[in-house]
Amino acid sequence: MLIALDYDGTYTADPELWDEFILDARMRGHEIIIATMRIAGLEDDIVELELRSKVDDIIYTDRKAKKAAVRKIYGRDPDIWIDDVPEWIFESAL
Repeated sequence: MLIALDYDGTYTADPELWDEFILDARMRGHEIIIATMRIAGLEDDIVELELRSKVDDIIYTDRKAKKAAVRKIYGRDPDIWIDDVPEWIFESAL
């Protein structure tokens, strides 16, 4: 499965929980990506530091809808979305 995990308000709400989830899911052969509305090159330092070595990919949508951004890179939608504000999967914040 391709699993997309949000950063702000989701991962940050309980990093230890999500670190265990990420590790377990990857050990089971699932692909874990971070899909965040943060802006690449401007707001990515902490995300890169905390997660680059733990996940398969980090996608910065630059405030645009996450679904379209992930589909553009992967050519498909994640099988599972984990997000505290699911509206941002479909809607841009611009």
